[in-house]
Amino acid sequence: MEPSIWPRLEPLLPQVTKPIQYVGGELGAVVKDWDAATVRWALMYPDAYEVGLPNQGVQILYEVLNELPDVLAERTYAVWPDLERLMRAHGVPQFTVDAHRPVRGFDVFGVSFSTELGYTNLLTAIDLAGIPLLAADRTDADPVIVAGGHAAFNPEPIADFVDAAVLGDGEEAVLEITAIVREWKAEGSPGGRDELLLRLARTESVYVPRFYDVDYLPDGRIQRVVPNRADVPFRVHKRTTMDLDAWPYPKKPLVPLAETVHERYAVEIFRGCTRGCRFCQAGMITRPVRERSITTVGQMVQQGLEFSGFHEVGLLSLSSADHSEIGDMCSGLAEQYAGTNVSLSLPSTRVDAFNIDLAQELSRNGRRTGLTFAPEGGSERIRKVINKMVSKEDLIRTVVTAYTNGWRQVKLYFMCGLPTETDADVLEIADMAHEVIRAGRSATGSKDIRCTVSIGGFVPKPHTPFQWAAMERPEVIDGRLRLLKQAINADRSLGRAIGFRYHDGEPSLIEGLLSRGDRRVGAVIRRVWENGGRFDGWSEHFSYQRWVDAAAEVLPAFGVDLDWYTTRQRDELEVLPWDHLDSGLDKDWLWQDWQDSLSEYEQDDCRWTPCFDCGVCPSMDTEIQIGPTGRKLLPLTPINGAGLRIPAPTPQ
Repeated sequence: MEPSIWPRLEPLLPQVTKPIQYVGGELGAVVKDWDAATVRWALMYPDAYEVGLPNQGVQILYEVLNELPDVLAERTYAVWPDLERLMRAHGVPQFTVDAHRPVRGFDVFGVSFSTELGYTNLLTAIDLAGIPLLAADRTDADPVIVAGGHAAFNPEPIADFVDAAVLGDGEEAVLEITAIVREWKAEGSPGGRDELLLRLARTESVYVPRFYDVDYLPDGRIQRVVPNRADVPFRVHKRTTMDLDAWPYPKKPLVPLAETVHERYAVEIFRGCTRGCRFCQAGMITRPVRERSITTVGQMVQQGLEFSGFHEVGLLSLSSADHSEIGDMCSGLAEQYAGTNVSLSLPSTRVDAFNIDLAQELSRNGRRTGLTFAPEGGSERIRKVINKMVSKEDLIRTVVTAYTNGWRQVKLYFMCGLPTETDADVLEIADMAHEVIRAGRSATGSKDIRCTVSIGGFVPKPHTPFQWAAMERPEVIDGRLRLLKQAINADRSLGRAIGFRYHDGEPSLIEGLLSRGDRRVGAVIRRVWENGGRFDGWSEHFSYQRWVDAAAEVLPAFGVDLDWYTTRQRDELEVLPWDHLDSGLDKDWLWQDWQDSLSEYEQDDCRWTPCFDCGVCPSMDTEIQIGPTGRKLLPLTPINGAGLRIPAPTPQ
């Protein structure tokens, strides 16, 4: 039995901020008998509890694994620096929140990355757990560390620190890994850690960096990445869970004890996106589109709310209004929960009037959250470059519809630093914001309307058409944002109604280093971490200077520097660090789309038009799966706050 470290941890908690986040015992948490399990997983989202607990990916895997009778899964999150200091002083190791067991005692330590800025927190957790930082130094006594999530589609910067990485959907992958570990342990762990990793690698869908060598050219570019053993595949493929209706998770969502960033029952209504926005890694790597049926969504919402007691339902996906049954889904759920305190929400939506109809349905219970639209680019020209097709007229019309229907607050999201961008492209954001306020005032006859302009820095990501693009320097981005702020406030009467929120260019540049880095960047991550880097995704903890200094100390030995990874444009024939990791997308197609972007050519959505040969469907033997199924959530028994009732779906 792996003993609980709770007796050593508890006396430290009164000395730290938000001690409740380390206590565990949430509704939905599972604690199983250590000795009854044959395979034991520690699952981590490498950020604070308040960000990590709501993470959908970790919650789904936690539930999928714990449903197996001989498997146990517990959660761990990044500890804040105040507790880290105390843990080091008192010899308390990295622990799980479920049963406060030391992470080092588990068989598999799975870490889900949705951003590269979580890499330093991974090192803290490994070190606090008492596991050697470098995968090469680990023994059979250490867990196998497996990275997953969107930021694991290029795991090369952390190749020194993780034993393996899984590309793509996790539901079936964790079951396959569990089966391999179970069998290897049952045989008496033959061949030790190396044999286990080899068995994982042979699946062709688990990437084990130690079995691949990277050769470099004299100018610093990669010459090739090749397996160093005969029985390891040249390319590793992503996992795709095709039938989402067969995986209706989470059924028992975790209900947090401490305040978290999202407190709602989130149901993913479809996976994948085919709109083809060229900056969007999530849309590219999650192809093809796979919809959940309206009946499964209805059941999940009913069960999730009954179990959790949440009052808000989030209908999540990369573009929720694109679900083929979204209208019926929203009106059905709105009917279902009319007169209750349950509210429905969609994440940021596309700019079209249809979404206002949806928003009307969603706010029937009286709660009007702000509407968020993401035009992404300020000018028509730059929107063609990034393939985000929305005209200024569409945007104004949509926002005016929102204002006339009673909304008072609209948020517009843009990016700065996009390929080919000029000052003029960014300044058009001010014109757009001014027009939004003018049109809103004239349509409503009221001055009481607001719009917030929110700006993020563009980061080129692997497996997208922009993976070859040069980044803009932080001072250029900061200069453009200063000009934009002046332009917004140039008209005092309009400027007063416009909020302006932005991220400066520095964190984006570092995210760019990590997103397109190769194995040499691992030394930079380690140096930053040794110099105190923690929680780099939090502006109050992030230090640009620390990263610049570490890059300057480490990279010249390899003949490269920070600019080489960030502000340099790649050419067509360069071997990219992730070329041996197959997201299903054809590299030639991505290159052609990059050329199309430079000539401002727009690509349609292949969900409704013929195939463009991106490569995903044939290479993975899959296809786009969309409805409509022709079913409704009806007949419904409306609810008056007492119990929730949804009829069982008719059998297929």
